[in-house]
Amino acid sequence: MRVVKVALVSVAILFTAIQLIPVARSNPPEAGNPDAPAAIVGFLKRACYDCHSNQTRWPWYSFIAPASWLVSRHVAEARRRLNFSEWEAYTSDPDTAAHKLAQIADQVASGKMAPWYYRVMHRDARLNPAQRQELIRWAHASSAAVKSSD
Repeated sequence: MRVVKVALVSVAILFTAIQLIPVARSNPPEAGNPDAPAAIVGFLKRACYDCHSNQTRWPWYSFIAPASWLVSRHVAEARRRLNFSEWEAYTSDPDTAAHKLAQIADQVASGKMAPWYYRVMHRDARLNPAQRQELIRWAHASSAAVKSSD
């Protein structure tokens, strides 16, 4: 019984101590969002912006370690790969913009975005098949338009 008590106290102390480790949770200023129809912007904001923009809504569990470490790392990596708030930078290079749009279409079509673990906790990120197809069509059409304007 004493061993269990010592173990529980040790876990509680460790859990409290890890809360002191700082975690980056920032929302830098916007630098331009995609020019898209209102429905598409709505889908993107609901299903993508929490990780892929500077408009992240940090949920309660993003303030509690060790979940905070995972959420912060996930958002940083997602923003590194695609950040809708930095869209202006992509449009300055047509090849980059076309590639990003093609990747959006591929990731949504494959079901990799939004990830299953995100959809489980965020019901509003679940797009129905028609919404997914609309988003894929927009991304393909926009990618083709960027390539043809180059």
